[in-house]
Amino acid sequence: MIIMSNEMQPNSKIYVAGHRGLVGSAIMRRLTSPSPLQGKSRGENSLPYTNIITRTHAELDLTDQTAVRAFFEQEKPEYVFLAAAKVGGILSNSTYPAEFIQQNLAIQTNIIHESWRAGVKRLLFLGSSCIYPRDCPQPIKEEYLLTGPLEPSNRPYAIAKIAGIEMCWAYNRQYGTQYIAAMPTNLYGPGDNYDLQNSHVLPALIRKMHEAKLRGDQEVVVWGTGIPRREFLYSEDMADACVYLMNLPDAQFKTLLGTDIPSFQACGKGTEGNALPPLINIGAEVDLTICELAELVKKVVGFDGEIIFDTSKPDGTPRKLLDVSKLKAMGWAASIGLTAGLPRVYEDFVFSVADKS
Repeated sequence: MIIMSNEMQPNSKIYVAGHRGLVGSAIMRRLTSPSPLQGKSRGENSLPYTNIITRTHAELDLTDQTAVRAFFEQEKPEYVFLAAAKVGGILSNSTYPAEFIQQNLAIQTNIIHESWRAGVKRLLFLGSSCIYPRDCPQPIKEEYLLTGPLEPSNRPYAIAKIAGIEMCWAYNRQYGTQYIAAMPTNLYGPGDNYDLQNSHVLPALIRKMHEAKLRGDQEVVVWGTGIPRREFLYSEDMADACVYLMNLPDAQFKTLLGTDIPSFQACGKGTEGNALPPLINIGAEVDLTICELAELVKKVVGFDGEIIFDTSKPDGTPRKLLDVSKLKAMGWAASIGLTAGLPRVYEDFVFSVADKS
């Protein structure tokens, strides 16, 4: 009897949803060229994946259920990286909460459901560390999901992502699908969003300090107290981890599919603590304060002025350091730290954004 493996092959049909974003573009680069980081995401296979499907927003509106269904029926992908999402920092999350929950729910619902209908072998859903409670024990383990209140400033986005995790879990239980949810920490890398109204803290700091340097400003104002701690993962590391996970042998991959919820009918009542979602953290294992981050960006950019913290603005979650012991036990760890990654990102900003603004 021939046992069919669900591991990806170089000619496997792979759909990357959101291929133009920070996350999706990094996954695209990782799929189409051998890894310069780990060199092990495909085991001994160093060939690129050659059968990748993409669609721009103009070609396919992922919030349109009918259009998404037609796409899956026509293309029938075998593997899906669900990296499409509406994302942003504290300001955009606070300004557009309705769009953040509605668009993200629609995108992930359509793709996950149509993946099941099309018989997709494996799906990886990308979320965010903001799914965890605001005041979570550190470092944050996957089992801490839904154990406390969320950070109010990005709750609509977080709830949408939690719904995506639950949906993957529900389809795994009911239909035997192989869908997992990867939760990366704060990401940065080539192709990031540097719009000061919608970007995350690191790209916003890069742009602010670069423009302040050009104007000869004496100071740069940063939101909050500078006290909160954040962990940052280079996007190329994140992409390598995602491909590594999607190409795990069947026996290892199945351990990520979630632990069944106890049967209330059989047990009389649920048993707490033994039901785990199909969730795995991806992080760098080190964090720093926003103040320390600002000083590091200042040094890389070459800004000579002073950093002023506007304490009237929100800080967000006090700390978000992920526990990545589950991923490390499977053989993967990050390889590019901030001191190495930040100069690369600033160079990308200068050539791709600053010179065109």
